Amino acid sequence: MDALVKRRLTVATSWAVARVSTLDDLQHYEESYGLTEEFREWILCFDAHPELLEDWVLMVPETAALEVLLRQASHPGSEHKRNHNNDDLLEI
Repeated sequence: MDALVKRRLTVATSWAVARVSTLDDLQHYEESYGLTEEFREWILCFDAHPELLEDWVLMVPETAALEVLLRQASHPGSEHKRNHNNDDLLEI
């Protein structure tokens, strides 16, 4: 697994575990259960089967890929705009 993907998974999993613990301490068991179910695969499979998780992590495209998308989107008659409606262009 790519180091960047692993780092993002570690951050998300750590947040989820800490949040579940906080909700349990506050006796918000329904919210705790919901969060546990939402992150179940990440919490349980992170160390055992990391290859299964990589497909579920959204990554921001590389800078070069973003520059190409921005260049294509800035041209009014570009093929990118006609075919994809800028769905793959991420604006932050």
